[in-house]
Amino acid sequence: MAEKNNANIGFEKQIWDAACVLWGHIPAAEYRKVIVGLIFLRYISSAFDKRYKELKAEGDGFEDDRDAYAMENVFYVPEIARWDTIASAAHTPQIGEIIDNAMRAIENENRSLKNVLPKNYASPDLDKRVLGDVVDLFTNMDMGDTEDSKDLLGRTYEYCIAHFAEYEGVKGGEFYTPSSIVKTIVAILKPFDNCRIYDPCCGSGGMFVQSAKFIQAHSGHRNHIAVYGQESNADTWKMAKMNMAIRGIDADFGEYHADTFFNDLHPTLKADFIMANPPFNLSNWGQDKLQDDKRWRYGIPPAGNANFAWIQHMIHHLAPNGKIGLVLANGALSSQSSGEGEIRKRIIEDDLIEGIVALPTQLFYSVTIPVTLWFITKNKKQKDKTIFIDARKMGYMVDRKHRDFTDEDIQKIADTFEAFQNGTLEDVKGFCAVKSTADIATQDYILTPGRYVGIEEQSDDGEPFEQKMTRLTGELSQMFKKSHELEDEIRKVLGAIGYEV
Repeated sequence: MAEKNNANIGFEKQIWDAACVLWGHIPAAEYRKVIVGLIFLRYISSAFDKRYKELKAEGDGFEDDRDAYAMENVFYVPEIARWDTIASAAHTPQIGEIIDNAMRAIENENRSLKNVLPKNYASPDLDKRVLGDVVDLFTNMDMGDTEDSKDLLGRTYEYCIAHFAEYEGVKGGEFYTPSSIVKTIVAILKPFDNCRIYDPCCGSGGMFVQSAKFIQAHSGHRNHIAVYGQESNADTWKMAKMNMAIRGIDADFGEYHADTFFNDLHPTLKADFIMANPPFNLSNWGQDKLQDDKRWRYGIPPAGNANFAWIQHMIHHLAPNGKIGLVLANGALSSQSSGEGEIRKRIIEDDLIEGIVALPTQLFYSVTIPVTLWFITKNKKQKDKTIFIDARKMGYMVDRKHRDFTDEDIQKIADTFEAFQNGTLEDVKGFCAVKSTADIATQDYILTPGRYVGIEEQSDDGEPFEQKMTRLTGELSQMFKKSHELEDEIRKVLGAIGYEV
């Protein structure tokens, strides 16, 4: 196992563990707002402070000029909202009210944050002594280098969001996609500099963060991408706005939260890359009111399941050479009910399905159902072909409940996909296979990878069959004998204390 993996965290865990002293004082959703709000406030105050000192040193008197901050993508922070002001009041009875006023002041100065920041710190349900201790934690962070601190606070933000997802169960899945899944999608799609990226159900914005990191790591500029998102949950929309601000990503999430099917906030957008983790098997999504919608090019999706509504919405928003990477429950691979099979067939026959990757179970905190990554591409490099990858045996158990991919796992999947695109991939029994549209048609247009990759070949250990069976049955006989002996011992022990079995 790699020493550094997607579950291996340092400072972020310290913040989480120390902040958990708040747990029990307020409900989980409110607790989440307290922590992510403080992370946000600490970062923008640090970024402002660095820029303030630069302007002061220049000596031109622009340190109070709002435009001097905006031109560097830095939020202007009024004096009552600066971290020094917050820190000096950490252990006063008024700390909650001071933080709430700081949030209001920042919103008043920065239109894009209007009605986004949490203002629940003065609540009588929140222990002010404990709140002061959490403020101290952030005060003691080394924020000398803003770019490094941006990543540190961003990772802390993501780490805490992941844990809130775990604690809040199914509801947590509404705002968080495990980073290993996001990294896999990004590694396969390879978003490039100066592209348009869209997520129609963006949650807390994890797809955009990883895309920006990928572009920066490959000699691009993280701020040279156009980011578009939409989110229907008000609290999650606010989380995403703060996440983008911490990361320095200029994103268009619309002026408000909205339902993607009924109020598409980016109706004319044609995106280069679409990455999404839509709600699994969403029912009652409003099909009866959207019968004649132009997005249903391949057929009207069933009222009881929005999977193919999401797929068609995304295809509708693709640029001529655009690519989609999305997560779906496995049912979408094979369902024939309510017209889903026919919609899937038409999409396949239109040569849009570039690849299907079956994922292992237990990658999500909130659900245990098996899921698959779909990669849909206009103007595919390998015409009339689809790659199937069965990654169900990959990854490792982080703990009893959760599985994760190592960076090596993610790279293996991405390299396999790239080899397919370059026409150099050879099928590997049990792992990957390239099939034509005609091959898929013989399987009734079902896309389950196991149908195409087959079963992994078992290596021959050289032991003759008869000899192996004699050995194995002998070992089994010894195990049976030992189990009977243990059974007798247990009966004796229970009998000695007056219990007969």
